[in-house]
Amino acid sequence: MTAVEAVTFDYWNTLVYEERGHLRGRRQEAWAGILEDVGFAVERERLDAAFDASWERYVESWKAGEQYQAAHAAESIIESLGFDVPDDVRTHLLDTFGRAGEDAELHLTEGVLDALETLKAAGLRLGIICDVGFTPSTILRSHLIRHEVLPLFDHWSFSDEVGAYKPSKVIFEHALEGLGSPMPERVAHVGDIRRTDVAGAQAMGMIAVRYIGVSDDQTQPEPEADHVVAHHSELVGALGIA
Repeated sequence: MTAVEAVTFDYWNTLVYEERGHLRGRRQEAWAGILEDVGFAVERERLDAAFDASWERYVESWKAGEQYQAAHAAESIIESLGFDVPDDVRTHLLDTFGRAGEDAELHLTEGVLDALETLKAAGLRLGIICDVGFTPSTILRSHLIRHEVLPLFDHWSFSDEVGAYKPSKVIFEHALEGLGSPMPERVAHVGDIRRTDVAGAQAMGMIAVRYIGVSDDQTQPEPEADHVVAHHSELVGALGIA
């Protein structure tokens, strides 16, 4: 096995997870309150449908490699609702949508802190390669600071800052350059999604590790990773790190 010099990690469902629907619920409740306060009462079903449609647009854009961020989503929801809201209310809605993750309950995946500390102690460089959804990278990093994990990383590549989603080579190249440009075959990428994490890493010539401890991606049978781990405690052994 080629000696591993660096490891990059996906963010969602690899480093960090949320209870299902937690962030969406925070956004919807906040919006319902703001709209009601200014006289635009909206039924829950109507708000659900508008949020669903916006998420579907995100997924389509994500798969197409086209940036679709929180502001785009919020604007599309307002348009779907059909409310002619005043400018100050629109600004409040957009700001609330993007900042909903600030005080959210995001959790580290089980065993990841120990794995990161072990890899770091072994002299490996660590990075993050993250496809951002509706929570901006600044807030995502703040949660890693809160969990006292961010200092373990040498570099990070977030899609809203790089301008590309996985599996684009652009974001993987950004990560490798930030880690000192090691040979790709000496870098492992750990993530949960076959289309983005596994395919993107393998296209770069990196070692792909599929983590299934939170979400076992069954959306497609291929590609499969070089290693599949159910717990982060398995990672060090899978990569042959003493």
